[in-house]
Amino acid sequence: MSVKITALEAENVKRIKAVALTPAPTGLTLVGGNNNQGKTSVLDALAWALGGEKFRPNAAQRDGAVAPAHLRVTLSNGVVVERKGKNSSLTVTDPTGRRSGQQLLNAFVEPLALDLPRFMEASDKEKADILLRIIGIGNELHLRDMEIKSIYDKRTFTGQLAQQKKNFADELISYPDAPEQPLSASDLIRQQQDILARNGENQRLRQQAQELARQEQQCLDELKRTRERIAELEKLREELDTKHTKLFNQRKNAEKTVDQLQDESTAELEASIQSIEETNRKVRANLEKARAEDEAAKYASDYDKLTDAIEQKRKERLALLNGADLPLPELSVEDGALTYKGKRWRDMSGSDQLRVSAAIVRRLNPDCGFVLLDKLEQMDMTTLEEFGRWLEAEGLQAIATRVSTGSECQIIIEDGMVKGADLPVLSAAPTQTRTWTKGAF
Repeated sequence: MSVKITALEAENVKRIKAVALTPAPTGLTLVGGNNNQGKTSVLDALAWALGGEKFRPNAAQRDGAVAPAHLRVTLSNGVVVERKGKNSSLTVTDPTGRRSGQQLLNAFVEPLALDLPRFMEASDKEKADILLRIIGIGNELHLRDMEIKSIYDKRTFTGQLAQQKKNFADELISYPDAPEQPLSASDLIRQQQDILARNGENQRLRQQAQELARQEQQCLDELKRTRERIAELEKLREELDTKHTKLFNQRKNAEKTVDQLQDESTAELEASIQSIEETNRKVRANLEKARAEDEAAKYASDYDKLTDAIEQKRKERLALLNGADLPLPELSVEDGALTYKGKRWRDMSGSDQLRVSAAIVRRLNPDCGFVLLDKLEQMDMTTLEEFGRWLEAEGLQAIATRVSTGSECQIIIEDGMVKGADLPVLSAAPTQTRTWTKGAF
């Protein structure tokens, strides 16, 4: 059986003059009042009494009080906790009358139950870490999340590549009328080279004829000079005549050959080669576009496979969470953040936030059956009723404050005292206070 707070008696603590209250064993007990009347001091007194020195208020002694602060808390397991004296010394007495200390209280008092805002104000990751710690799957879930992130990052990169390749392929020009493979121009080039070789030979023969004509003219010049010396050079004349005759005949033959030469045109072959080059340019463009499209399709396929892998990892992760003993149904961890009913903390209603916090605190220490809540004035009556019913169903006790003096508050604090109660508190039996009942405000 989890431990509940049975009664609180307090004098001269913060704004409290003298307060005695008996909260309902389960459900919601509302401590109401206007601002600066001592409502929050009630919660601070309980936290100090049960949580130890780390919960001691900065100004524990009420301003103007002569007597020191005095606290007494009675718990459902029979333990009585008391702080009194100049130093507010702690005394913990078990049901047998044996005295103990803070160590006994630590066994069944969860610190977060005394300071629920610390949990509620924690980061999403901190909340998630607490939940994973208490259900015992933190390491496995972290592994799944890392695997999902790794695959997700790879998929993102693959998707970017696929889109880049597709954009590149879309920008490329294609030619539907071009053949699938480049054409060969080697035969045409070889024919062109043969023609150019023959034309080169023709040019050589032309140059040869020109050279022979030059030589003939040179010979004629020499013959003219020789004739002037014919008397002494007759023999030379005869030789030159012979030579001239020979050269003359050679020249004539060369001229006849040159007249018969005819150069061939390569224009048609050049046009054909140019046509092949243009066709091959189109073929290469089509092949490049096809390769780009194939790459884009491959990366798109890889993207889909990675999407399937992510979905599988998410299913494994969900199965892991579904198999865990969660404090609440529909409580989960998504992307490293605590969620409830599919919503992150900032998107939850105030009542759902309180419900999640209380359930987690209870799971942290099942022996602790209570939580302290401050500032519930943001809740409307319907929400208060709903939250109270849930607390009762869960067997939880909540002591909360609310800026209100309405009938929904079981206790009203006015000027540091319970409205309508008599003084003193610790020297007399505590006044019986109203208790919150289901549907009654």
